[in-house]
Amino acid sequence: MIRIAPILLAAAIAGCTASPRADTPTRAAIAESSLSPMKGFASSRPSAPSQSNSNIAADFLSLHFELESGRRLPVFTRFETPITVRVTGRPPDSLEPDLRRLLDRLRKEAMIDIRQAQGQTASITIEAVSRAEIRRALPHAACFVVPNVSSLAEYRRKRRSPDTNWSTLRRRDKMAIFLPHDSTPQEIRDCLHEELAQALGPLNDLYRLPNSVFNDDNVHTVLTGFDMLILRATYAPEIYSGMTKSEVATELPDILTRINPRGDRLAARAIAPTPRSWIDEVQNVLGPGADTDERRKAAQSAAATAQKLGWRDHRRAFGYYMLGRMTQLDDAELAQQYYASALGYLRGTPDTRLHQAYVITQTAAYAVSRGDGAGALRQIDPYLDVAARSENAALLATLMLLKAEALDQTGQKDAARAVRLDSVGWARYGFGTDWAVRAKMQEIASLNPQNKRNSQSNG
Repeated sequence: MIRIAPILLAAAIAGCTASPRADTPTRAAIAESSLSPMKGFASSRPSAPSQSNSNIAADFLSLHFELESGRRLPVFTRFETPITVRVTGRPPDSLEPDLRRLLDRLRKEAMIDIRQAQGQTASITIEAVSRAEIRRALPHAACFVVPNVSSLAEYRRKRRSPDTNWSTLRRRDKMAIFLPHDSTPQEIRDCLHEELAQALGPLNDLYRLPNSVFNDDNVHTVLTGFDMLILRATYAPEIYSGMTKSEVATELPDILTRINPRGDRLAARAIAPTPRSWIDEVQNVLGPGADTDERRKAAQSAAATAQKLGWRDHRRAFGYYMLGRMTQLDDAELAQQYYASALGYLRGTPDTRLHQAYVITQTAAYAVSRGDGAGALRQIDPYLDVAARSENAALLATLMLLKAEALDQTGQKDAARAVRLDSVGWARYGFGTDWAVRAKMQEIASLNPQNKRNSQSNG
């Protein structure tokens, strides 16, 4: 229901993304800049879920019958009529094409009857407001969705009433999504995907899911093949609002056999539950309010908890990744050991290529800083398509900028210039403003010892 802006991942996912300044220019001003035009993703290439239908059924029930706090929901809810969506507020230019693409995917992949409305009312209202307004309403949220309201002003009036309480909901008739109009195009799109998906269906996030936006690690930022399957099952004709968990569970096997026959042929995997203590430790690392020492202690505790529980999946890797991020400024070599441990667990876990790509931004950056361009290229090249396929422009631009420095180090100057130039359009979508794009380019260029030597000789 709420997309949190975690401090660690906000900086780490795309390789130390800078926070937008207060004087962020408008999209019109950016269009007049000297940088290459912004690029966008024309088509989606989601991968089919790799889980068995029995695992997916268990995930479906956890996603629909629990809130992120762990509170149980008494009944299943969804929209029971064709769904309309309207946009109000101050939407940036990038929102409209991203919304059209998402609605088209929801119709084709999830088989949901949903369309954009132009009138004064709709099932779902997307209001584009400032980040400051969002934070005044919910201090730690990047964006959020609320039932039974159609504007932020209405939410302020009703925020303590039963109408906006998810646990009292019995069916969905009206929802409002609040997005920041003054953030980067990618952050706005990411909010759109996660909050619209939760307006339509699941209200929970599960750290155990490696291939879903319904996960507070924020690794996946657009709806995956797994997510679309969950939404398609949500709107299957066999189930409807008001059904209990046991009633929905009875219908799920036949629904999943019909819409995902491949899942019946896959063996079920035992997935250990995620204890609240580990979730709290991770949130202490990622969320606001804690100082560096407190974050480091929380990361160490999360890693120790994962080890004690015997996890060998992406959750175990996540602890080492957080430790790497917390350590690299003080002890870069130790951080690389943590990253190597994270990659070891990720490479043994299905559906974690995107997770691996995030770690590679750190290990490849280290290789560039050591002058090992050839080593950096070996790391980066396998993950460029992973970033593109995941529609993560910030990650893709970061990998491309690292590749450009690595190409320079290996004497491939023309190729380096071409890759660097091609990266700018993606950086414009991922990082937004001219200053943020240039800051990212300068940050990565500063890793290259050749650039430091050239700067000293020119000085």
